[in-house]
This record gives sequence, structure tokens and C-alpha cells, in this order.
Amino acid sequence: MAQTVAPPTATPIPAKLPIGTIAPWAVFFGILMLVLLYFVGAEQGATSVVSGEDVHEWVHDARHLLGFPCH
Repeated sequence: MAQTVAPPTATPIPAKLPIGTIAPWAVFFGILMLVLLYFVGAEQGATSVVSGEDVHEWVHDARHLLGFPCH
């Protein structure tokens, strides 16, 4: 059996990435990640924003998973 391969007719043009539409989402998720990192890593003791132990208990396992000491 003979098979023929057709040559490409045009070179593909890569899609342009619209930075203007991605930048606000990147900033939003960056700030969200920093807030989550704060609550997991530093929300206890002198830097506490929320009084009590509630936030500490909610993120307790995440602290250990990420290597933050808490006891």
C-alpha cells in the first residue's frame, strides 16, 4: 500500500496571549495566595489579626503539610 502525505499549506501562527485580560486575574490570584499564606503560616501570636484559636485550628493540618511549626 502506498500512502501519500500532503505538504502543509501554510505555517501555523501562534495565538497571541492578551496580557491586558490576564493581568488582573494574575494580580487577584497573587494577592489571594499571599493572604492564604499569611493565614496558614503566620496567623498566631503577635501577628494575629483574628483573636482566638479558630483560624489556627482550621489551618492546622495545612501548617504541618507546608512545614510551619505550630506547637
